[in-house]
Amino acid sequence: MVPMLGTPVPLLTRLPAILQEDEFLGRAIPAFDEVIAPVYSTLDNLEAYVRPEYAPTDFLAWLAGWVDVDIDEQWTEEQRRRIVADAPMLHRRVGTVGGIRDTLQLAAGPAATVEVKESGGTAWSTEPGAPLPGAAEAHIVITVTITGGDPGDIERRFERLAAAVVPGYLPVHLSVSTGEESS
Repeated sequence: MVPMLGTPVPLLTRLPAILQEDEFLGRAIPAFDEVIAPVYSTLDNLEAYVRPEYAPTDFLAWLAGWVDVDIDEQWTEEQRRRIVADAPMLHRRVGTVGGIRDTLQLAAGPAATVEVKESGGTAWSTEPGAPLPGAAEAHIVITVTITGGDPGDIERRFERLAAAVVPGYLPVHLSVSTGEESS
């Protein structure tokens, strides 16, 4: 029960008129209103619980499970909310260069720089026998530049994240460096 929380639909008004006039029911039914008022309040505000932008902080980890995101304790609350909100869109792009970059950028934060280069490619040429695009060995090169923190610790976190979004058959070359802070 939530003290002083009213109900938008008192149960007594939903009874037939003959029962609304009963003195005993007039005293007993409002007790049920006090118990059911939090249910109405939750249902009326359900969107605030399932939208990462508005969800209570302790509810955010549960929402992350809905969209298959492992919350990293190093992320700020703002990063957590953004990652959970963007997860459905990012899941559609897993394995693409843009999806890999966007996922790592969200995890790194807005002050970091993430570059992703792939070895493959497609092209066309008007000349027969033109050189093939890309490299002979397929791989992904990820470079993350951060403005603070321990690059070794961050590199281990990004290795786990890259393993989740890069196709399993591609070797990943990951480097994390500390860049100069801009003033």
